[in-house]
Amino acid sequence: MKKTQVKIKNILIGQGASLALIAGPCVIETRESTIEHAKRIKEIADKCKVPFIFKASYDKANRSSVSSYRGPGIDRGLDILNEVKSRVKVPVLSDVHEVREVKKAAEVLDVIQIPAFLCRQTDLLVEAGRTGKPVNVKKGQFMSPREMINVVDKVRSTGNKNILLTERGTSFGYNMLINDFRSIVIMAETTGCPIVYDATHSVQMPGGGGTKSGGAPEFIFPLSKAAVASGADALFVEVHKNPKKAMSDGANMLNLRDLELYLNTIKKIEKAVRQ
Repeated sequence: MKKTQVKIKNILIGQGASLALIAGPCVIETRESTIEHAKRIKEIADKCKVPFIFKASYDKANRSSVSSYRGPGIDRGLDILNEVKSRVKVPVLSDVHEVREVKKAAEVLDVIQIPAFLCRQTDLLVEAGRTGKPVNVKKGQFMSPREMINVVDKVRSTGNKNILLTERGTSFGYNMLINDFRSIVIMAETTGCPIVYDATHSVQMPGGGGTKSGGAPEFIFPLSKAAVASGADALFVEVHKNPKKAMSDGANMLNLRDLELYLNTIKKIEKAVRQ
C-alpha cells in the first residue's frame, strides 16, 4: 500500500516529506520549564532544518507507582500547551487516556496521541478520529505490526485518514523491550500510514526500577539510525535539560545538550538512504 502524507499545521510527515521531529519532556513539570524546553528544542531543530512538533503529557495515567508524579492535569496542562503554541509557534501533541478527555484536548492539541497500552481501545480511537485532528497511535508492546491495520481501520471508520503509527518496542521477557525494525516496513506497507519511531521509549525498561521504569539511553543513537535507515518518517524523542531530575522517564531520556549532535547524525543517515 502506498504511504500517505499527514499534514500537521505547515509540517508534512510521510511519503516524500523530510524527516520530522516530535520532542519534549515526558510530562509537563512547570509552565516555565515547558516553555523553556520548547524554545530550546525549536532553536536546535531550526538550526538543523528539521520540522518540529512539541510533545509533553498533561497527565501520565500509566505511571508505575500510585505516588509517582502524573502531571498538572488536563485543564492546567492544556493551558500550558496552548501557551507553547502561541509563544513558541510550534504544533503541540499530548496523550489522551479517556473518551471524555478527547473533545477538550482537541480544542488545543494539533495531534492527539493514543498511548501504547490503549491502542486497542475502540471507543477512544473512534472518539479521537471524530475530531478530524491527526491521530498518532503508539503500537502496543504486545501487538504485532500487522495487527495495527485493525487499529487504523477503527480511526478511519470516522472518515479521518490523518493517522500516524509509532513503533516503540516489543516486550521481551520481564522489564525489557526490543526493536524489530521490520515493523517499520510492515506497518507502512500494511496500513499506508506514515511511521514514527519512538527512540526513547524503545530503550525503556518498563518497571525496571521497581516503582518506576529504568532505561538504557546509550542505545538511543544506534537504534534511531536503524529506524531512519528502515524508513521511519519521524522520530519521537523525549528530551530534558537534566534527565536525572526529570519527573517522569528520566532514565530513558535524551539530554538536551546532545540533541543537536543527534539530529545532525540522523540527517546524515536520512540523506544517505534517500540517495
